[in-house]
Amino acid sequence: MRIGDLFTKVTTFIVATMISSAALAQDGITGLESIGKPIPGGINFQTAATELARDIIWLDGMINWIIGIVSLLVTGLIIWVAIFFNRRRNKEPARFTHHTTIEIVWTVVPILILIVIGSFSLPILFKQLEIPESDLTIKITGNQWYWTYEYPDSEFEFDAYMIGIGEPGLTESVKAELAEYGYAEDEFLLATDYAVVVPVNAVVRLQITGGDVIHAWAIPAFGVKLDAVPGRLNETWFAAEIEGVYFGQCSELCGKDHSYMPITVKVVSQEVYDAWLNRAIAEFAGLPTSITVATAD
Repeated sequence: MRIGDLFTKVTTFIVATMISSAALAQDGITGLESIGKPIPGGINFQTAATELARDIIWLDGMINWIIGIVSLLVTGLIIWVAIFFNRRRNKEPARFTHHTTIEIVWTVVPILILIVIGSFSLPILFKQLEIPESDLTIKITGNQWYWTYEYPDSEFEFDAYMIGIGEPGLTESVKAELAEYGYAEDEFLLATDYAVVVPVNAVVRLQITGGDVIHAWAIPAFGVKLDAVPGRLNETWFAAEIEGVYFGQCSELCGKDHSYMPITVKVVSQEVYDAWLNRAIAEFAGLPTSITVATAD
C-alpha cells in the first residue's frame, strides 16, 4: 500500500471517529420535548420559557388593547362624520379653520398614550440589557453561515451548522441524520449538528459578536434577539425555566445562505448539564472540570 493511500485511510478514519463521537456527545441528551419551534398555521407567540419572554408577550397584549381602542374610536368618528356630515345632510357646510379644543385633545391624548406605553416598555427593555449576576457565560460569534459558541469558563468552543447543509432538501440522508441526532423531520432547517446546552433556571450571560457581517441571534421562546456586529460585543441574558429543545434562526439578512444558519438550544437539568459539559470539554480539548489550575504566589 502506498504511503499516500495509507495517509488517506488514516485521515478518513480519524474524521469519521470525530464525527461519530460528536454525534454521541449530542445524543447523550435524550427525552427532551421540542418546545420552542414554529408550528403550521401558528399565529401566536411561542411558549414563553423565560421571564423576558413573558414580559414581551404581556407588553404586546397591553399595546394591542390600546391600539384596538384607538382604532375603534377613529373608525367610529369616521362613520359618524360620514353619516351626519355628508353633502346631502349639509347643503351649506360650516366654514372655519381652527378648533382649539379639538387640536389640544388630539395633541395631548397621543402624548399621554405614548407616556403610558413608554413607562411599561422601557423597564422591559432595560431588563434585557441590565444583566444580573450570571451562572454561565456563552460567547456567540455569527459567521457566514454558521454559529461559533464559546464557553469561556471551561475554555472550549465549537461550531454549529444546520443539519443537512448543502443538501437539495429533505433527502433520505438528511432524514437519517436528523434521526441520528434525535430530531423530527419537521425540524429540518431548524436543527443544528451541535446544540447550545444550558442548565434550567441558570442565568446565562450572552456575549454576541459577528465574524464577518451583521447577523442576529434570536430565540423567540426566550424573548432574546440581539445583533451580532463585527467589532462590537453586545450582551444580553436569559434564564430558561422549562427543560426542552428550543430553536431560533439568524434574524438579520447576512448573505445568500442567511436562511440556513439556525440556532438550537437544549435546556436540561443541572445533572445532565454537568455530564454534557464533561463530554464537551473532552471533545473540544478544554480543561477538565475536576482540575484546579495552580497559580504562582
